[in-house]
Amino acid sequence: MPERVAVHAAHNSTAVGVIYQAAPRVPATWPCQVGVIPSQAEWFQDRVETSRLAQLLASGGTAVVGSADRVPTSGVLAGMGGVGKTQLAAHYARTAWEAGTLDVLVWITANSRSAVVAGYAQAAVEILGVDPGGQEAAREFLAWLEPKSQPSPCRWLVVLDDIADPVDLKGWWPPVSPHGRALATTRRKDAALTGGGRRLIEVGLFTVGQALAYLTSALAAHGRIEPEMQLTALANDLGQLPLALSQAAAYIIDAGISCRVYRGLLADRTRSLADSAPDVLPDDQTHTVAAAWSLSLDRADTLRPVGLARPVLQLASAMDPNGIPEHALTSPPALAYLVAHRARCDGHQTEYSVSGDKTRAALRVLHRLSLIEHSPDAPHPRIRVHQLVQRTTRESLSPIDRADMARSAANSLLATVHEHRNDRADKDDFLANALAVIQNAQGDLWDPEPHPLVPKLGASLGADCQYDAALEHFRQLVEAANLRLGSDSRHTLAMRYNLAYWQWRAGDLGNASTALVDLLGDTQRVFGSMDHLTLATRQVLANVRGEAGEATTAVAELAEVLEDAVKDRGATDLFALDVRHNLSYWQGLAGDTTLATDGIKEVLSIRHQQIDPERMTKEEFDAILSGLTSLAEQCGRSGDAAGAVEQYAELTEGLGQYLGLNHESVRSLRTSLAWWKGCSGDIAGAIADYTALLEEESDLEAHHPNIRTLLHNLGYWKGRSGDLAGAIAILSDLLEMGLQKLDPNHPDVQLTRLVLTRFHWAAGTVLQLPPR
Repeated sequence: MPERVAVHAAHNSTAVGVIYQAAPRVPATWPCQVGVIPSQAEWFQDRVETSRLAQLLASGGTAVVGSADRVPTSGVLAGMGGVGKTQLAAHYARTAWEAGTLDVLVWITANSRSAVVAGYAQAAVEILGVDPGGQEAAREFLAWLEPKSQPSPCRWLVVLDDIADPVDLKGWWPPVSPHGRALATTRRKDAALTGGGRRLIEVGLFTVGQALAYLTSALAAHGRIEPEMQLTALANDLGQLPLALSQAAAYIIDAGISCRVYRGLLADRTRSLADSAPDVLPDDQTHTVAAAWSLSLDRADTLRPVGLARPVLQLASAMDPNGIPEHALTSPPALAYLVAHRARCDGHQTEYSVSGDKTRAALRVLHRLSLIEHSPDAPHPRIRVHQLVQRTTRESLSPIDRADMARSAANSLLATVHEHRNDRADKDDFLANALAVIQNAQGDLWDPEPHPLVPKLGASLGADCQYDAALEHFRQLVEAANLRLGSDSRHTLAMRYNLAYWQWRAGDLGNASTALVDLLGDTQRVFGSMDHLTLATRQVLANVRGEAGEATTAVAELAEVLEDAVKDRGATDLFALDVRHNLSYWQGLAGDTTLATDGIKEVLSIRHQQIDPERMTKEEFDAILSGLTSLAEQCGRSGDAAGAVEQYAELTEGLGQYLGLNHESVRSLRTSLAWWKGCSGDIAGAIADYTALLEEESDLEAHHPNIRTLLHNLGYWKGRSGDLAGAIAILSDLLEMGLQKLDPNHPDVQLTRLVLTRFHWAAGTVLQLPPR
């Protein structure tokens, strides 16, 4: 205790004061702790990062950082807000302290440079006994940590929790020492955090198992037993984020509701994420989930390029959290959105331009602050954003700004889809992101009319042979269009057309025919007989009737559609050319291959005159390729199978050199080539080709239309080769799969049943249909 020295005035005069003089400070004895370790969260989950951290900081560890043979003495736990970095650091510090492996433990909340300096200075006062002195005392403490030759060296641990900016630690990192360790937590991933014996450990989300274990334990402690299915679903809803899981459990307990009801609150888009937070946060938490990232985003917006991080994150928050293609955020519509945002913030006083490079720089800023994950060096550069970060970002916008963001995100996707439509990864990216944009936009893409992305998603699902998803999408659009726009709106009738079209392509000929007949009556009534939608409906209806076995009817009806289209639009109109191509196809199937061939050649001739080879679009390329394959098909149908093989082989070789043999267009050509090989007598070659194609398509689901076609053809040619047992085995499995996934009247199912029946008859066996 300080000694008190009193100074008194002479005899009866008034005392002038009392002076306290501090006694000399005495260094603390070990073990000594400075600062308070945060209390351990209830139901703390042991994680892989726990052991990684212990191994990294273990004395005598073998991990190498920097120059050879250097033992890492500092660990940096980095990760997005809410993943539990502080809890992991506290667990390590507490465990080491209780195990008696530390002589000195210093815990500093390091969210600013001044806080770091003050923490070191306080350690100097309490451990070394020096007088308080700001930076001077702090420097004295760091000097004391430097390794020295002494009989009993001090084993120390310094924890720097929640570093906001690596610049704050410049010149203030604890020294490398064989006896001391430093541990830092931060949301940052800057290169400056590593080096000097420091190793970065990225802290991720809970695994599904850890999230389930946490929720189960937290609720069970309050007598709440919930179905595992609901708990797992809730963990997925919250993206396995530890902070969100703890606050969800607290809300469920405080509100006395079930897990299912809480999930309903989360799913309610009229409520904000903040509405699902408990009134009193658990585990001494200071921020709700909704506020966990606000400081990081504020900081990101101040870094170069200044003012771009926030609008880039806004645009990304409209898309798929699991993978946003980088080009969707650097497309012209995306750049226009960023320019407009900066202009609004500046009050339109300055002219701005935003390039793709600046946008990528903003993505790196967001990555460094753990608001996104950005993989710029991957074959398909993409961005991942936690779903709750996205939701918080969207909820921070006004309704007008949110609608602008949704439309800009939709425009960005449409601007890039044609360039990448044939790559599997890019197709998947587009489908997932288009679905996310539409779902997140709610009604913002319907004002004043449906955005082109809305029907484009359905068409893309159908083109990818995801027929069930395409049909469900268009059913919902028909219902929404009826409610929003009325039954006679062109958009409503167009959605009905799309639904019927994909019913046809999916093989549901009965419902497609009924829907098209009804639609035709409405389009003629509302728009007249020469309107494009009316003509297009007649064209598809004719194709449906042809596929139902009425080839002659299809020819007659398409001839009438062609006559009307030419009369209204001219013979070189793209729609008229498409109808002419369809007409030639059915003329060939009806037996007149010469007329069909002449028609296809005429269409190709006109298309070649219209197309600039140097600027050919994907649609134009597909039209030319379709015409060339149709010519090869008609050659085979005319009886010249060898000629068909020659034409398909030439197409396959030429396109394969340009696109690669594994490209989907080339695979389609190879499938047709294999068929005509069999027809020309090379059955062994056909079997070999189909077997190879099946192996290459192994990434597709078993019921994918491409797989069904390949299996059917392989079974057919195996039977024709004399391998009846092999053919029956393949086709029996195909029929069973078809009856499980398709309507019994689907053309694929009927054809498989017919061929299988013939091979059973040839083998002297009886077809046994699988139970339904």
